[in-house]
Amino acid sequence: MMSCFGRGLRRTAPARGSSRNELVTPSTASLTRVNGWACPPHSFQLVGWTIYSYMAVVGFGIYIPLLPSPWSHMAYSLTGIAFIVHLVTHLAAVSIDPAEAGVRAKKSYSNPLPVFDKKKQPHVIHNLHCYLCKINVDPKVKHCGVCNKCIEDFDHHCKWLNNCVGGQNYWYFFVTVLSATLGVLVLLMVVLFICIQHYMDPASLRTAPQFTSVMSNGTWLVFLPLAPMETGSGSLLVVAFLTVMLATGSLLLLVHLLGFHIYLLLNQMSTYDYIITRRRKQTSQQDVEMGFPQSSDSNAGQNHPQMEPSIDCDALLSDSVSCKNQETGTISSRPSGSFCTELDNFTKSSEKENGFYYGTELPTQIIPGEVVMDDPLGWRSGGGGEGPRAGPCEGVPCTDRAHQ
Repeated sequence: MMSCFGRGLRRTAPARGSSRNELVTPSTASLTRVNGWACPPHSFQLVGWTIYSYMAVVGFGIYIPLLPSPWSHMAYSLTGIAFIVHLVTHLAAVSIDPAEAGVRAKKSYSNPLPVFDKKKQPHVIHNLHCYLCKINVDPKVKHCGVCNKCIEDFDHHCKWLNNCVGGQNYWYFFVTVLSATLGVLVLLMVVLFICIQHYMDPASLRTAPQFTSVMSNGTWLVFLPLAPMETGSGSLLVVAFLTVMLATGSLLLLVHLLGFHIYLLLNQMSTYDYIITRRRKQTSQQDVEMGFPQSSDSNAGQNHPQMEPSIDCDALLSDSVSCKNQETGTISSRPSGSFCTELDNFTKSSEKENGFYYGTELPTQIIPGEVVMDDPLGWRSGGGGEGPRAGPCEGVPCTDRAHQ
């Protein structure tokens, strides 16, 4: 156990043993997900399909048939194309396995992988090698902690699809969002037109031949022309109000998501890169506010967020500690913020461990969707191999303040 105090806890070593037996759990949670149909389904996925079904029934069953010709034909065409394209691309984005080619080649999804525990192993990819999937990967490959596998050209894990979005299914995802935006927009315009015409010119909405048998003007027909059913004006307006509210909320979310991904495409970024870059900027601003000096090239590595330079700490024969970065020089001449001790004890105890070992090298990648930790320890697999290296700070107190 390490003694850490100050601005925040920065774990630099496992608090307990880290043998392979502790990391492997033969449970559903440790199995690799094949695609978005893997159980359990996410609640957002169920909500998405429910909204899609509701919009299709209300649009094609209630409101579009009330439009006068030729507006009804145009609405059927535009909404129908948008909904069909959305259905096809949505199913494709969910069904495609976005895993890295090496993971797909193994086809070992039925075998449990080591369970990722961010308290013990905040990083799993080091030197372009994933120690969970046991494959060499490209720089753009990330290991998703939810799907528990490496994703090719990782963008983000989508809860609405219950699947990762990567190079294999990104364009299906993009067209899914685009078609949903257009479909909801057209349907919203149709419902608003119906509501306005209901008060201004209701006769223009009663042009279907089935209305000739309806005597009362307060009676309306739905599910035309295949299965006409009578309903009142109040029911028609209540459903219209609910549809407008739901469509407006969905449209706001879809437009925001579509605009965000258009921005990413124009800047040739992924969602993961955007989030990491933003976090680095926020951390850099916090460092400036707390008085930590910043290097002039502190933003040089923002285009490669998975790379983090190592840190060497030189202990002085006094109460102060000088931490030097290999790239930016001295960071602090005194233990500012939190500081950790007993690195020598950790070095001795970790040499006794078998299975997965942790080292002081900063890994080259973080797990998408997990909390970013400062100064995490990388780890590697092997039996009786190399344990953590204390480096120049062995046996002395050292600041764990990592430069950003």
